[in-house]
Amino acid sequence: MSAPRPPKVAGIDSTVPAPPHTAAPLTGVPSAASPSDAALPPGVLIQDRLASWVSDLTTLHELTERLIKTDSLDEALREVLGAGAALVGARRGMAVLEPADGLGPTSTIGLGLAHADLGTIETVPRGSGSYGRLLDGLPEAGPAPSSARPAHVPEPIAIRDVRTEEGLDPRHREVAARLGYAASYALPLATEEAGRLGAAVWLYDEPAEPDERRRHLIGLYGRFATEHLARLLQVERARVRVATVAEELLPSRLPRVPGVRLAVRHRTGPQGGGDWYDALPLPEGALGLAVGSVSGTGPSALAAMGRLRASLRAYAVMEGEDPVAVLSDLELLLRLTEPARSATALFAYAEPAQRRIVLAGAGHAPPLVVGDHRTEFVETSLSAPLGMLTCWEAPSVELSPAPGETVLLYTDGLLRRTGEATDRAFARLHAAAASVPVADRSDPGAVADHVLRTLLPQGIDPAVEGEDVVLLAARFD
Repeated sequence: MSAPRPPKVAGIDSTVPAPPHTAAPLTGVPSAASPSDAALPPGVLIQDRLASWVSDLTTLHELTERLIKTDSLDEALREVLGAGAALVGARRGMAVLEPADGLGPTSTIGLGLAHADLGTIETVPRGSGSYGRLLDGLPEAGPAPSSARPAHVPEPIAIRDVRTEEGLDPRHREVAARLGYAASYALPLATEEAGRLGAAVWLYDEPAEPDERRRHLIGLYGRFATEHLARLLQVERARVRVATVAEELLPSRLPRVPGVRLAVRHRTGPQGGGDWYDALPLPEGALGLAVGSVSGTGPSALAAMGRLRASLRAYAVMEGEDPVAVLSDLELLLRLTEPARSATALFAYAEPAQRRIVLAGAGHAPPLVVGDHRTEFVETSLSAPLGMLTCWEAPSVELSPAPGETVLLYTDGLLRRTGEATDRAFARLHAAAASVPVADRSDPGAVADHVLRTLLPQGIDPAVEGEDVVLLAARFD
């Protein structure tokens, strides 16, 4: 009579022998059972299996918790590579993001591989490399996919020994020998809902492949990772679309007007704010400069910004010599067409030949003059934003920049990105402008770059939530 067999328990069978690995076993995953386990009572085996199941669930929970904290595609791919290496018992790996719809973005991330190593791996014909076969949707040779996996999601591909595997391209064996790996395990980053987003492959230093238990773990993790990557992909594509629309609504290039040189630095936040700028040549060698900000974010704010900027250009051509009249017309248009929206704006009518500027602002931050002998804000009168009062009006201000001085026009986003209180942010902006090296003051672009680096030393990551930033620099000869 055969020995009684313990009943099956949901979870992962810890009695399956583990293959040789080239990295330390995954923390929290029980080791293979010893032959003496066969003599243990059935109840003890059930408890061991339950403990193994709980341990695996805990491990997956910890790894997925770490994954969901990532907020960019490259960061998520690095986390997937590190977690997958621990789950399958490998030391090196590569993840490729290549959405099947062809809309991008694409990316290749390595774990324990230099940039040159990644390039070497990419020289292997795609039909021979395991990750390439997954990206191209080629089915794995061998048993048919299980019914639990969607038909259009390819199976993982395990190459236990690159030297003896049949059907491999000679270039594949050559690259494996050069980089010192002997086996690989490739997992599709794909689900039925998200489609095929990419693939990840882990490399072993010795002939090996993950056992059934580890395959099950990495499969569960891979499906969760794919859904997370799909969400990040949607966010990234939306951010790119918003940034593209915002850039298309703004000038594609700055005009060239004798007596003045222009430079601009502009960044749009991920939700798409309404900050804008403009520079347009006017009759008799004059130049119109404008910056502004529309309340709100997203597509509606971008559309409102485009309408306001286009209208301001028309008003500037008709009556640009009077900045107050330009902003009054703009305020009337905003109040009649978009009564629920407000906006700040600053318009300057410049005559470079005479080095004369007449400007007016509506709830906007004052310009900053930077030169060898002074760094000071232009004293403008306090005024309400457009759309806030029944009738907007404020006096204009005239100034005469000296030869070699640069006038900086900017939006409130530049101040708010500092995270400081308003008065503190103004002080920091003044200090940043005053510290521009003398050698850089002849180049308005260098002046703008120095101010941004000093004011925002961490830079402006377009994927990070925050205000739009506009900095328009005009240097007068």
